[in-house]
Amino acid sequence: MNETIEHLLNHRSIRKFKPHQLDQETVETLVRSAQSASTSSYQQAYAIIGVEDEALKRQLVDVASGQSYVAENSYFFVFCIDYHKHILAAKIASGSVDRTVETTEALIVGAVDAGLAAQNLVIAAESLGYGTVYIGSLRNDAAKVSELLGLPDHVVPLFGVAVGIPDQQPGKKPRLPMDAVFHRNTYTNDDTMRELLSQYEEETSTYYGERTDGRRTEGWVYQMAASMREPKRTYMHDFLQEKHLARD
Repeated sequence: MNETIEHLLNHRSIRKFKPHQLDQETVETLVRSAQSASTSSYQQAYAIIGVEDEALKRQLVDVASGQSYVAENSYFFVFCIDYHKHILAAKIASGSVDRTVETTEALIVGAVDAGLAAQNLVIAAESLGYGTVYIGSLRNDAAKVSELLGLPDHVVPLFGVAVGIPDQQPGKKPRLPMDAVFHRNTYTNDDTMRELLSQYEEETSTYYGERTDGRRTEGWVYQMAASMREPKRTYMHDFLQEKHLARD
């Protein structure tokens, strides 16, 4: 097993970092790594906002349900769908891409591009010995994040990535059985899937029980059933349209 695969298999989210600031060379190395990710049709339909201002970080903590590690880290990146630059590029070329960037397909492309770039950045950071954690709770109030970061139309914040020197060693969360996510030729039948999920419920229940000294015993199955019972962030549909995305 090579070092890259070891880093991938040992990934875990870090939510407590030692006091430290990334130097600009490291920041730029991580961003270049992100930019080296695959991108659909060479669109590069994402933007990365480096949040360096401490007061601004604290305002983002408020958006992100009070998660202190949004501010207490070595560096905080915000990944966005970005078609603003494509609008400008089209104008330079005396053309228009307005109808194209407002499609659902464009939304998917931008989200995938941003996700691929972010994972490249995370892998690069972890290869340098840093810990990372994704912050999806920025979408609790994407309009506020957009205002704080000065995002123009056609630019939408998706998630943050905090990077820093780990100050904790959390256990590795067990992932779903491979057969529950890797299907050969056709999707796994429901009977087999139910069996796999039952096994996973038992495994994750044990994990949470040990991690919390028995205070929490529900596993992944019951956790998902509870957390997904009601839809979240339903305002996003209208917000995307306000940003002139996904209007088809």
